[in-house]
Amino acid sequence: MNIRPGDIDIDLADRTKILEHIEHVAAAIKKDDTWVKHNTGIYVTAIPKNPVTGYASLDYVQAEERGYIKIDLINNSVYQLVRDRAHLTELVNTAPDWKLLNDPNFFQQVVHIGNHYNLYQKLAQPVSSLEHMAMFLALIRPAKRALVGRPWSWIEKTIWEKSEDGSYGFKKSHAMSYSLLVAVHVNLLSQSV
Repeated sequence: MNIRPGDIDIDLADRTKILEHIEHVAAAIKKDDTWVKHNTGIYVTAIPKNPVTGYASLDYVQAEERGYIKIDLINNSVYQLVRDRAHLTELVNTAPDWKLLNDPNFFQQVVHIGNHYNLYQKLAQPVSSLEHMAMFLALIRPAKRALVGRPWSWIEKTIWEKSEDGSYGFKKSHAMSYSLLVAVHVNLLSQSV
């Protein structure tokens, strides 16, 4: 069995600050026979690199196939609104007022979901938990769009199954972490209302 290690995604307020302290090689992507720097990916282990560009000499897909683990350091502006670790802990531990999502003006400000208010309105039941938000985030992706309009109890039966036709879906682990960020952002936005 060939098991790929995958990659690691880390959201940061400003990725440049951590990159100053980490010896790394930027990941590369091959697009139309041209090698370009990956937007967020880096390697912190030895990987062959192009001596001219300084980027990895393997496309990130090839690198994964060979066992290299890419770390995606992703700028996320939500974290710029967090004062410190204690503030983040408070935001994570506070249940958001999910009813605020019924206001289209509020909804459109929320990270990861703001452009999907029309889809949100088609839900059979509103979001009322982190799990519901994770499922909604998965419903945004094409692989599970057909489940929109069903009750949560129906959706949860198949939402995390991989699509047979190969269309883009969302893994539960990603959806739950995004859901938590949405909750943090809802709490931040509600503090400023």
